Amino acid sequence: MHYFLYKAQHAAMNVSPEERTTHLIHTMELHIWLAAIAFFLLVVRPLLNRSRVKNRPPGPTGLPFIGNLFQVGPKPHEAFCSLAKTYGPIMSLRMGSVNVVVASSPNIAQEIFQKNGHNFTDRPVPDSIACQKNMEGSLAWAPIDQLWRNRRRLCGTKMFSGRRLDLLQHARHRVVQKCIQRIREHCAAGTPVNIGLLASDTTLNFMTNTIFSVDVDDLNFESTGKFKDLIVMNLEAGGKPNISDFVPALKRFDLQGSRRKFQLSIDRLGHVFDELISKRSKSRAASTDRNGDFLDVMLDLCEEESSCFNLDNLKPLLVDLFVAGSDTSWISVEWAVAELLRNPETLQKARKEVLEVIGEGGEVKESDVEKLPYIQATVKEALRLHPPTPLLLPYLASNDVAIGGYTVQKGDQVLVNAWSIARDSKYWDKPLLFSPERFLGSAIDYKGRNFEYIPFGAGRRVCPGLPLANRMLYFMLASMLYSFDWKLPDGVSPCDMDMREDFRITLRKAVPLWALPVA
Repeated sequence: MHYFLYKAQHAAMNVSPEERTTHLIHTMELHIWLAAIAFFLLVVRPLLNRSRVKNRPPGPTGLPFIGNLFQVGPKPHEAFCSLAKTYGPIMSLRMGSVNVVVASSPNIAQEIFQKNGHNFTDRPVPDSIACQKNMEGSLAWAPIDQLWRNRRRLCGTKMFSGRRLDLLQHARHRVVQKCIQRIREHCAAGTPVNIGLLASDTTLNFMTNTIFSVDVDDLNFESTGKFKDLIVMNLEAGGKPNISDFVPALKRFDLQGSRRKFQLSIDRLGHVFDELISKRSKSRAASTDRNGDFLDVMLDLCEEESSCFNLDNLKPLLVDLFVAGSDTSWISVEWAVAELLRNPETLQKARKEVLEVIGEGGEVKESDVEKLPYIQATVKEALRLHPPTPLLLPYLASNDVAIGGYTVQKGDQVLVNAWSIARDSKYWDKPLLFSPERFLGSAIDYKGRNFEYIPFGAGRRVCPGLPLANRMLYFMLASMLYSFDWKLPDGVSPCDMDMREDFRITLRKAVPLWALPVA
């Protein structure tokens, strides 16, 4: 268009004044038409689209092209919570060119997950993650079909069953002992412990032992580097908000480099998994002995006729297990310890319970957790205030559906603000107060049946690894409290603690927690 305008203007230089005036008028008319078209495309059409669906949920008016992106900002869970006070428990926004419906109450969440769950089964796959090969093997992102249901069922019965987890608890026990020894070294030296880093290393070690029967430190390869670094790279690339997901026209440019970084991490992780699978396959061919870990279970399933598992779709599942299992667990441990240090009386109650139950000179075991209701309540309360995924991964509406008296349009992305629901005074007494006592004797649990408390989601896609997460969180925290008392470093008081949040897909503590172990 600019080329034709330039040619026309250049030709006009060699004509009479009358013709030049006529040409100028035509040029101005053209610019006016172009401005009108741009105004229609950027302002009028989005408004028409918004009003096209009758009875659409209310929401704030957005700007042309970017919609409500600036209103949401870097902490969308907080922004949505604030907006819900104006627009109600279900509202609609426009994030770039994407329609988003946000639910902020248990009743609306129940309508989405339970009453209309069949209309909210699939998820929009983030641009960075969509580059992964064999996505049909992912439990987190693949569409729900019969193949997905079969894999999900087998994961529940073969890997996350109580019997399977019991068989592997000796490995987790060894991992916790390594964690306690690491704390002892800090205790002897009088140096503080980075709780987040300690919990991250321990939970990743839990995962590598549960899946591969090896310590994470043994998974270092010259061609790929440290395994932990690859997991961190994967989380960073796939977890940061990406403009390409809100403005699909920009996807091909990969402006933030998220797709490139994620592809690099996936390729390197794929090499690690290929090597581990090949090594295990050879040992299985040479001997009938089995480790009984998750890899053995998956290879057994691959060998069955008409199995929904094969060597190609194992790798996306392995990525799901490591990314979801390690990241959410260590974040929850760090928040739990932070809240205990911020509430010294609660810390001493938790320590008193575990010391009385285990006794002097003993050792915490996974089976002891059932006898530690206050420890369990402490973890539940930390998950209430700091759900690891504050905005549950989005769903796509497969049809026009009535929710909360409004119409959610087919193709809308639907978010449930678990963070906001768990802090709502309509459903929780003194919601900002850290009080494990609220869960003592309570039937409320985070398995997706109590919609005022859904830190791990609900419905068909509730986190499949909950049984393992339960064991890891309770076991690690109980062991840390049994072996040591804890205090803040000199110069830091409970009221001075920095409890700011860092939103990604998960909700991390913005400032790492340092604590001094006391023998």
